[in-house]
This record gives sequence, structure tokens and C-alpha cells, in this order.
Amino acid sequence: MKNIDWYSDFVDLDYRPTRTDIVCLFRFEPARGISVKEAVGRIASESSAGTWTTLNKVPSRLQKVMATSYEIRGNFVKVSYPIELWEEGNASQLLSGVAGNIFGMKALKNLRLVDISIPKAYLKHFEGPQFGIEGIRKILKIKDRPITGAVAKPKIGWSASEHAQIAYETWMGGFDLVKDDENLTSTSFNRFEDRIRLCAKMRDKAEKETGERKSALINITGETKLMEKRAKMLHDFGWEYAMIDVVTSGMSAVQTLRETCEEYGLAIHAHRAMHAAFDRNPRHGMTMLVLAKMMRLVGVDQIHIGTAVGKLVGSRDEIIDIRNEITAKVLPEKSVKINYKVLFQDWNNFKPVLPISSGGLHPGLIPAVMNTLGSDIGILVSGGIHGHPKGTRSGAKAVMQAIDATMQKISLQEYAMAHTELKEALGKWGFMKPK
Repeated sequence: MKNIDWYSDFVDLDYRPTRTDIVCLFRFEPARGISVKEAVGRIASESSAGTWTTLNKVPSRLQKVMATSYEIRGNFVKVSYPIELWEEGNASQLLSGVAGNIFGMKALKNLRLVDISIPKAYLKHFEGPQFGIEGIRKILKIKDRPITGAVAKPKIGWSASEHAQIAYETWMGGFDLVKDDENLTSTSFNRFEDRIRLCAKMRDKAEKETGERKSALINITGETKLMEKRAKMLHDFGWEYAMIDVVTSGMSAVQTLRETCEEYGLAIHAHRAMHAAFDRNPRHGMTMLVLAKMMRLVGVDQIHIGTAVGKLVGSRDEIIDIRNEITAKVLPEKSVKINYKVLFQDWNNFKPVLPISSGGLHPGLIPAVMNTLGSDIGILVSGGIHGHPKGTRSGAKAVMQAIDATMQKISLQEYAMAHTELKEALGKWGFMKPK
């Protein structure tokens, strides 16, 4: 029978990537009846220049745009993509290739994009984060401790005036930030315009009374032009941040808002809502590591990465890897036994992204978070302050006391003996890990 496909042309086990190639690491499982070589050939083919059958005519430059599957270890394969495949500065196009149709191919039972190594030749078309960790600390005037914040819980249901009052109590308890949650933008009972105006009044009041810098992560997510209008409104009311649901808004919208926010001097807080739809299954989809890396590429200033001890999925090792990826300048290739886990990455002059730990935290879990991620992070504790027996302000104080104790290497039990708010928090939650 005459050969009708050409997937094997996309496999070369002797291939060595050039310094301008983009390299992806995939975990793959061939479907029944499909060999390993056939499977990895399809991955490289479908994500670059191939199709299901041989063609009558092909362009002369084909060899320059064909991806190559070149290193197979167990269920892992590396695929190298020539720089000629990619449009300069178009992160959406990159994901359309390396994370596009390949996930729907019947020849693959499961496929997971584990990591991506981005060369300087591609990085140079992006600016990365505007502020980075140092810039965020400068804005908030915080030198070494974790930056703290809280969502007004329940996440939706409060009026704009009620929301502003909760924000005030949060700030007065010592927190730096209040935050909208992912599904609060503008509702009939809590209009965006009213919320930022009333919260600005409470912010000014809290700053005057505490002598501390206070700010908010206000959700501008919406149609792209609307987000630009909302970013300007935040600037006009003296805010320093814009929060974007980066997955549901889309890569292109985030790139556009990176330019807009720079115009208005706003840092971008990236909420990762919807991420688990594609990164939770360890056999299929895309890792949170890849999403975080792409967000550093397009220029967010901080992003949620998980806690390892809270209510959301994410192992300790995974969260540490993400933290390292978005903060380090250069990451060496890291392997576990015979299977690669993290690829080499040189971020060149890109600023680091502030890792945000959030989801099911309370004062008793602060030491676990900081012992895992350090103090150069943001910590969001929401239900874990609003549920305090004495209310929001006492809950925020309890978290600040837990941070102080951890930084001084004092156990929470000992510190609580002289700090009532922390003692009451431990009395309610102890050291439980939410499920």
C-alpha cells in the first residue's frame, strides 16, 4: 500500500535544537494501535506544518517551519519548533500552535504540555512585567514581609457601600490590599464605578488613620475596550492596580491591557480563574507552570500560584516550581529520575512576577505557606479573616501576627499567648487544611 501520511518526517531522534528554537516538553499516551513514533510524529506535525496525508505540492521553505520530535524518555517527548514558525510578539499564535489542535487528535489517548523553553530571539518582542516584585514593594512601601490582601467574602452579594466598609475593616486590620474575586465585575447591586469611588474614600481614610499605604485589586475583566475604559477609571481614582481574569479574558486581551496599564501606571494582578479546566488532569491539558510562564512573557506583575495547604489542587513541588519560574532570571533544566520536569529558561532582562498564594488560608496556615514559598510573596487570606470570631479587623490582625511570628521564628502557639486575635483564630481553625 502506498504511504499516505508523512508523520515520520517530523521525528528525528538525532536532532539538536538551535539556540533560536522554541522547545516544548509533552507527556503523551498513544491511542491503541498507535506506535510511539507515530504518536510523537503527530504531535510535531499537527502543531507546526503537517497534515494527515502526503501533499501533491509543498513550499520550498517547508524544512524551515517543520517541528521535530527529537528526544523520547518514557511517556515524555521534546518537540523543537523553528523560530520561523512564529509571528513576533504574538503569544496567542504561539499557544494556537503548541497548545492547539494536537489535544484533540484521536491518535493520542492523552497529551499534556508540561513546559516550554522560550529563546531570547522570541522573548525580545515582549516587555514582560512593568513593575516586578521590587516595583510592587516600592508602590506599597513594604520592604521584606509578604504583601497581604483579602477578598470581601462572600465573593459576590455585597452592595458597593458594604464592600467599601469591609475593605476599610480589612485595611484597618493591617492588610495592604483588598481584592475583588473572579466573578465580581459590575452588577446591578455593586456597580464597578460605585465600588472604586466608595473604596477610594475608605482607602484614603484608612491611610490617614494608619499612616500605611493601602490599595486594591479591582476586577476590570470584560470586553477589551471596556477593560481599557475601566483601567483609566482606576487611574483617575488613584488606584495602583488592575485585576484581570487572564484565562477567560484571553492572551491577546492581556497583551493589549499590558500597554494600557503602562500608560496609566497600573500594575496587573492576574487571577487564574478557569485554569484548572485544563491543568488539573495530570495526563491531559497544560500545566499551570506553562500558563504562569506565558503570563510573565506578556507582562503581568503578579499571579496566583496556589498554596499546597489550602482548598485548591496543587502539590508543594509544583507550586515551588511555578514560584521559581516566575521569579528567577535563569532556570536550569531539572529532571526527576528519567523524566524531565522543567526545561531550561533564560528570562534575560525580564522582571520577576510576584507569586500570590491564595485559596482556603487562615492564620494557622501562614507558617506552612511561608516555609514553602518564603516571604517574597503575596498572601491572600479572605474567609480566614472574615470568619474570625471577632470579625474582619481582628482576623486581619491575626494574620499579621502570624506573619510576624513566622518571620521571627516563633511558634504560633507561643506568639498567641500575648496576641489575642491570633489566639482566637487558632481557637477556631487551629492548623486545619480545608478540603
